[in-house]
Amino acid sequence: MPAFLHSLASPARFQRLSRRVLPWSSLLAAGLIGTGLVWSLIFVPADYQQGDSVRVMYVHVPAAWMAMFCYAVMAAMSVSFLIWKHTLADIAARASAPIGASFTAVALITGALWGKPTWGTYWVWDARLTSVLVLFFLYLGHMALSGAFDDRERGGRAAAILAVVGAVNLPIIKFSVEWWNTLHQPASVLRMDGPTIHSSMLWALLVMAIGFTAFYVSLLLIRIRSELAARRIEALQRLAAAGSS
Repeated sequence: MPAFLHSLASPARFQRLSRRVLPWSSLLAAGLIGTGLVWSLIFVPADYQQGDSVRVMYVHVPAAWMAMFCYAVMAAMSVSFLIWKHTLADIAARASAPIGASFTAVALITGALWGKPTWGTYWVWDARLTSVLVLFFLYLGHMALSGAFDDRERGGRAAAILAVVGAVNLPIIKFSVEWWNTLHQPASVLRMDGPTIHSSMLWALLVMAIGFTAFYVSLLLIRIRSELAARRIEALQRLAAAGSS
């Protein structure tokens, strides 16, 4: 593990770094998401086939990207916790799970709303939709396992193992449209031969995606800082109880 990442495993160093990053990530998230929403709802033209229903894309697609990205972060932190026993990595994985579950829920709900006028139905059991639903349950499973044991470390290990094993679902989500016959169209942004989506839509979509990423960073930092503070208070209470006895 690189020395820089090892250094971030120190709660004191993390607190100092997060204190500097958090105001900027929050400002970036608010500015980009606000700009992206106005841009996509007012200035981007309607699709020639889907009409104004395509505007759901500017929330659905970034939310789906973030659902996968949050899980990748959670899995990476879980690997760090299992191998190097960094407590901060366990805290980061636990903090990432509810955020990722929320992004996944948004992706599923907006996908259903977009699917009704486009496909004529809110839901079909195709590979992409089913694998994203599995991702949502993996998040719920991680949260459940994290709090299922009286021993916090045992819960962290069980949840970390689930997160690492569940990471196999990420390439299934990504390549499901190429591997199986699904209603979803192939990738139109992240392609070897370049994006196929029109630039008038692409830039608004990228602004929203970066805004969602900054929003995730802000929420993650807030949740980690809150958990560190809660654990510090818990440790002080134990010391006070031991001293009084």
